[in-house]
Amino acid sequence: MKVIIYTDGAAKINPDGPGGYGAILQYTDTKGKLHEKEMSAGYDKTTNNRMELMGVITALEELKRPCEVDLFTDSQYITNAFNRGWIANWKKNGWRNSANKPVKNLELWQRLIAAARKHTVTWNWVKGHSGHPENERCDALAVAAAEQPAGELLHDDGKEMR
Repeated sequence: MKVIIYTDGAAKINPDGPGGYGAILQYTDTKGKLHEKEMSAGYDKTTNNRMELMGVITALEELKRPCEVDLFTDSQYITNAFNRGWIANWKKNGWRNSANKPVKNLELWQRLIAAARKHTVTWNWVKGHSGHPENERCDALAVAAAEQPAGELLHDDGKEMR
């Protein structure tokens, strides 16, 4: 099955402020009918990069069987990690980046790698805030999720937010 995924993340105060992610999953069934699912969640204290990662992770984890995925994100942090081989280098260097510092958000990167491994993913970058309809919708979902009342936000217990 071929699936198209659009994602975005947002943080109101970066780092350590509320944030959220938005994702849209689309596929066309055998009868030619388009199916679409929107997903979002907000977190109390997080970062923009963590929310970008969570949008992609959550969308990929939602897929119930291996799929061919065209994934669109405005996060070069994510697309470059896959398309430019950063992840392979991080692994080879003991999860240290090119500046020999520990890779931030390691637990999310490992979760993303595990989620992506089940699928054939094409990683596409789209310029944010440029009028791309699905990217704009994901941004609106992410911002709305981040703006929920504090008591409705999830807790991001990430240890590597700084």
